[in-house]
Amino acid sequence: MIVGIGVDLVDVPRFEQHLARTPRLLARLFAPAERVLKPRSLAARYAAKEALIKALGGSDGVHWTDIEIASEPSGRPVFALRGETGATVAARGITALHLSMSHDAGLATAYVIAEAVPSSTPAPAAPAIAAERSDPESVPLPTREDTA
Repeated sequence: MIVGIGVDLVDVPRFEQHLARTPRLLARLFAPAERVLKPRSLAARYAAKEALIKALGGSDGVHWTDIEIASEPSGRPVFALRGETGATVAARGITALHLSMSHDAGLATAYVIAEAVPSSTPAPAAPAIAAERSDPESVPLPTREDTA
């Protein structure tokens, strides 16, 4: 079951300017293995970390350097989570994170989907639509039988 979706877009030249102006950002935002990458790849990884935070619904318990974007042998990007961030994701019941990244034409983007195993507790039923309406001129919503 999808529990969160996040997307982020980064202007690569602007990101490079921020890194040049504030060199300590590299150590604050990236794991040691990521710091050797080209700026466009760093921008995509920054977008991935931002998209992850959005998919999680906020940054509580999430630390930038606990999030590393690694690659499978096929080249597919994957999250390698450590420390409090890994514990936070597990505590939220998230069992899978899907990541897609790209960079082109001076932009880097990332998209994240967070999944959890569906709860055994059934979801509450949607509220019923009242059969009577206060406005006698209102038109009732069509039912499944009306549209079949």
